[in-house]
Amino acid sequence: MHRIATKDDWLAARLESLEEEKAFQRGRDELAKKRRDLPWRRIDTNYMFAAEDGPKSLLGLFDGLSQLIVYHFMFHPDWAEGCKSCSFWADSFNGSVSHLRAR
Repeated sequence: MHRIATKDDWLAARLESLEEEKAFQRGRDELAKKRRDLPWRRIDTNYMFAAEDGPKSLLGLFDGLSQLIVYHFMFHPDWAEGCKSCSFWADSFNGSVSHLRAR
């Protein structure tokens, strides 16, 4: 059972929670910046991928465009279907293509 609070008690608890949320977000933002600042690595291996219209190199996946979506889709060999969260996101990727092509 959740306790029932007065408006003032709820507000005090919410403000305390909000401070924790802000601290968490600042830490997350700092970690994201560190990740963005990681050095780049040149890809000089000729990776080949199975695309809808046949094998393509990494560069070929771009089809002349400047952006590519890469997503780590979790699908264990013993599973009958992919990860529920990964499947949810993958179902919406096709809708992103027109936005990427416009930019």
